[in-house]
Amino acid sequence: MQRLKSLFQLRPLVYRSRSLCTLSNVDVIVDPVLVEGKGCNRTVILNRPSVLNSLNYSTVSRLLQLYRRWEEDPDVGFVVLKGKGRAFCAGGDVINTYNMIKKGNIDECKELYQKIYSLAYIIGAYLKPQVALLNGITMGGGAAISIPGTFRIATEKTVFSNPETLIGFHPDAGASFYLSHLPGYLGEYLALTGDKLSGSEMMSCGLATHYSLTERLPLIEEQLGKLMTDDPSVIGSSLAKFGDVVHPDQMSVLQRIETLDRCFCHETVEEIIDSLESEAAKTADAWCISTLKRLREVSPLSLKVSLRSIREGRFQTLDQCIIREYRMTLQAFFGRITRDYCEGVRARMLDKDLSPKWDPPSLEHVTNDMVDEYFSPLTSFEPDLELPIQQREAFA
Repeated sequence: MQRLKSLFQLRPLVYRSRSLCTLSNVDVIVDPVLVEGKGCNRTVILNRPSVLNSLNYSTVSRLLQLYRRWEEDPDVGFVVLKGKGRAFCAGGDVINTYNMIKKGNIDECKELYQKIYSLAYIIGAYLKPQVALLNGITMGGGAAISIPGTFRIATEKTVFSNPETLIGFHPDAGASFYLSHLPGYLGEYLALTGDKLSGSEMMSCGLATHYSLTERLPLIEEQLGKLMTDDPSVIGSSLAKFGDVVHPDQMSVLQRIETLDRCFCHETVEEIIDSLESEAAKTADAWCISTLKRLREVSPLSLKVSLRSIREGRFQTLDQCIIREYRMTLQAFFGRITRDYCEGVRARMLDKDLSPKWDPPSLEHVTNDMVDEYFSPLTSFEPDLELPIQQREAFA
């Protein structure tokens, strides 16, 4: 690609976005985002390994700034995104969000999630290819900034999930779009139970585009650094050279896809649970029993809200899903319908007693009006999330 050749002569560049934290009265400079320049790509490194590279305000702000700049830069052909340490990205910084809600700083929560959701949309509609190296924990917001992109490389260390119902929340930041497009009713299962998938399972169901052993990643990055292109087909061919063929093992949920579809195809959560109970009674299938246990542990309201979200996502575009999920997220933060989000974070991540007091406490207490309110348009005082849709249509 002629217009990119000049960049090949440049030395690798390193950019840093810095934030200041205090530990034991000592100021420590933390760079939440590192960027290396290699050839015509830019490699973004999420650099908060102590908190599994969770997304906070400074991280997301910097990512938005970089992605917008590079999209208009003719010398940048594609973007590589990875995480430092044992995680790619564990999602949004929920403990920080919990603390903001408890302090009444809802506006700060809104601003953070506006940025996260906007970033997810920009990556999904990006005019240049993205290669995400999902080597490690990839959950919630980590999926949001990788799954909508062009290429997703899973490894034997990848652990994927959307565990939001476990903390009284719902799969968000575009999750109702990509989960709803998985084979059969796998998306409903993952959204409701928060169950994990391995790298090989991600590859088998289409969440990952490539699979590679961790030991090959340095070779992949070296090869990507030599590419002078913004052509997805060229990048894809390069990635394929280092790919490994894998299949889910016999214990994988994907080996039970027929049973899963039979149980999770129903219209309501109650019918799904009835179907699982019937299946468990007939077969004593350990998977049915463990799935029932999961569903009984999570927020009843989150189950109903998440099921409806996935079902609506099947008929919506990515931007429509994200805008709707933003409405739902504000409802969770406002706590007008329920305070399950804060209670879930407290029980699972703070006190760690794993005994949340859900409100409503059971499915029978969750009314249709409660669910409808989660999906209702925001008031004039709370406008819908604005995404850069028109600008992207103009580029098309």
